[in-house]
Amino acid sequence: MLRNGAEIPSRCELLSIVKKNSKLLGKTVVVDDHDGDEHHDVELDSGFWHDVMDFYFFGGKEESNKEDDLVFFVKKLNSQGHGVSEDLKDGSSSPYFVRRWGPKLDDMVGDNAIDGVDWRRSFYLNLIAHTSFSVTVAICSHQDLLKYQAASRNAPLSPPVYKVVKTVYASPSRVNFHLDSNKEVETTPAYPDICFAIDDFDSTFDAVVLTELDHCYCVLLNAQGGAAFPSEHEQNDCGGSSDTRNGNTKITLFSGFVSYPMVRDAYYASKSRFGSLLAAFGSPAGKSDRIYMKGPGGRGEVEVAVSGPFSPVISKRGYGIGSIVRKAATAAAAAVAASHTSLDEEMVPLKCCLMSISLPWEHIVNDLLFKETPPVNL
Repeated sequence: MLRNGAEIPSRCELLSIVKKNSKLLGKTVVVDDHDGDEHHDVELDSGFWHDVMDFYFFGGKEESNKEDDLVFFVKKLNSQGHGVSEDLKDGSSSPYFVRRWGPKLDDMVGDNAIDGVDWRRSFYLNLIAHTSFSVTVAICSHQDLLKYQAASRNAPLSPPVYKVVKTVYASPSRVNFHLDSNKEVETTPAYPDICFAIDDFDSTFDAVVLTELDHCYCVLLNAQGGAAFPSEHEQNDCGGSSDTRNGNTKITLFSGFVSYPMVRDAYYASKSRFGSLLAAFGSPAGKSDRIYMKGPGGRGEVEVAVSGPFSPVISKRGYGIGSIVRKAATAAAAAVAASHTSLDEEMVPLKCCLMSISLPWEHIVNDLLFKETPPVNL
């Protein structure tokens, strides 16, 4: 379809083609080869996605600028979930493999391994990996956020009490840290989830401390620039704003908040449940540990290192950003009522350091291609 002798499409033109052939996002699909079949579904054509990836990242009119010198290839899986090509066996169970950028796509993969690549998923993964992202962590007023929601987000949001903006990078792998040393201990595949990790979370968010009942811990993930955003001259070549998402140059992929009482109650619930056990093992007071917060509607997960003046917070339970946490908060309040008589009024300074955000790749791609609502700004 693309290799018909015509001029190589620009990135903007390719993105328009991709949008028209991305109706199966979120659905289980099997990509087949249909050489010579004029009536097959292009979205299921492995050759089509190979050409799209080749032109988009290696041969389009717009210089790729090599946003990242790494190129990711998702392995094609059979019905049992195993790689179908012996040439792609790399001694690991990783669903993808990585190559350094080179001028020719097929040379990077190797002729014997090309048929073992899922080119559709590989294009989408590289679209994510070569896009620029930033995370905003802020302390906001709970009352201000409620007013903002009540106004259907049409009213301006009051400035946060404090915020930090940090560049983050999308990766199909997850890094696990030792919180006492802040050093990675292992890197494991996260795909089909995409992980946005903050290696220096302890120093970056050292001043993010919740100290008031009205405080909320807010997390935003925005995409802005890179492969998913054709340059200005590319947009002009495409005829203006047809692919510029109503003029938005930033897309919010994740936004959520959790109130101070919810964080505190999760802290107390963990302290009550594990405090004596931790003391038996000699865990130091004030040590940080991680809690997990589910995103709005259960979409995605936020990993946060929380520390206070007492025992560390330890919880593998999913405390949701938003309504999910309220259930945990209610249970936690009942559990500690005997030892904390005025929980609603008790103030415990809690430092919250964002460690990572994880989102399914299909959710990210869908937003990058189709989301037109204005971004959330703090």
